[in-house]
Amino acid sequence: MPTADLLAAALAHAERGWLVFPLRPDDKRPAFPDHPADDCTGRDPRCRAAGRHLGWEPRATTDPDRIRRAWSARPYGIGLACGPSRLVVVDLDTPKHPAEAGGRDGLAVLADLAAAHAAVIDPTYTVHTGRGGTHLYYRHPDDGPALRNTAGTLGPMVDTRAHGGYVVAAGSTVAGRPYGVGLDTDPATLPTWLAGLLAPAPLPPQRPVVVDLPTDRAGAYVRAAVTREVQRVTGAAPGERNRALHIAAIALGQLVAGGALSADDVQSVLEQAGVAAGLPAAEVYRTVRSGLTAGSHRPRKVAA
Repeated sequence: MPTADLLAAALAHAERGWLVFPLRPDDKRPAFPDHPADDCTGRDPRCRAAGRHLGWEPRATTDPDRIRRAWSARPYGIGLACGPSRLVVVDLDTPKHPAEAGGRDGLAVLADLAAAHAAVIDPTYTVHTGRGGTHLYYRHPDDGPALRNTAGTLGPMVDTRAHGGYVVAAGSTVAGRPYGVGLDTDPATLPTWLAGLLAPAPLPPQRPVVVDLPTDRAGAYVRAAVTREVQRVTGAAPGERNRALHIAAIALGQLVAGGALSADDVQSVLEQAGVAAGLPAAEVYRTVRSGLTAGSHRPRKVAA
């Protein structure tokens, strides 16, 4: 697709209040950054300016000047950050072969699920994907927990993208196949019955993790650092919690590398903070491990 058309599409999405970011041309992968968080050296200008790794989500924007600069340079695809855009996108796939999912596509699975809840699938903003699937855009509920990405939770051929996820937006192409608007209307609010099925399971009772530290000045410094990083995670806004957890893991990982803390203690205390903040346990584990690895490259010693 011509760069001018992609620019126009990106600007149109931003006018709706949806945050966009560049994807690699004709591809689903983000164009920036070109490295994972645990391999961030700070050479990327945005990472250097922020003083930390900056992934695709914090780079997403509605700023028309930034959008024009990016999409005037190359024919980037358009990624749409669901969490900051307050969207839940239901991704309805199609079977790749007749035996998959009994030959039923995601739309049929969702329709059966709606019927089981005495509901119907009301019209909402709809995008047809390059491989014949469908994206149904919904507004994230104003109350209740922050919804995350799911894969197969609602049934075969049905995934969702919300906080921490993105979709390829209309106007893009992937492998030469276009993504186009099927129904251009305002997204409906996510139905209550669907929000209930996507809500994360309640947290089990949490036992506080006690970090055994010396009572001298160095111990007081490290204790304050642990408290500060835990509060960074538990006090982060929705959509920022995973990034806050990664930053906290890097900071405490530096102290682990310097010998002031044990990796097991940091893993435990940050896992509890991440789960308490509402992040999925598996995501918390991966983020903390990634942050500890990144922090280990820059040891920080605490003077006695």
